[in-house]
Amino acid sequence: MNVMPRPAGTELVLTRELKAPRERVFAAWVDVKQASLWWAPRDFTPLSCEMDVRPGGLWRRRMRSPSGDVILKHGVYREVASPERLVFTYVTEIADGIVDPETLVSVNLADLGGGRTRLTLWHTAFETELSRDDHRGGWTGCLERFAHFIEKT
Repeated sequence: MNVMPRPAGTELVLTRELKAPRERVFAAWVDVKQASLWWAPRDFTPLSCEMDVRPGGLWRRRMRSPSGDVILKHGVYREVASPERLVFTYVTEIADGIVDPETLVSVNLADLGGGRTRLTLWHTAFETELSRDDHRGGWTGCLERFAHFIEKT
């Protein structure tokens, strides 16, 4: 069997330490009422969020960009392992009909003790470095919003 190596620049890994227990962090990722409040990049307005959190279940969210465009994100949950791991596909559709190729997101939560959690987000299968970098900006702002949400509620 031949295994093709991944091209350089197709992966994004972000890590964030949070002042919240792992169970609380996981709950904020799987509860639609909570996710609808934080799951959008900084300066974007969340519009809707739907989640069927189980392997094979669908998720879908809409948001408005600062320029006014409505962006749709959606995918399918591949793995749900409470409270340590979520894996889901990730597709972006922009108002002008542009659809990004499907990618894969893994969210891993490590219990650091003392009510602290290390969140590692691994987003893979980007076709270009530009796409990866665009998502880096979005996820960075989203995780900042998430940290504020999780530590203040």
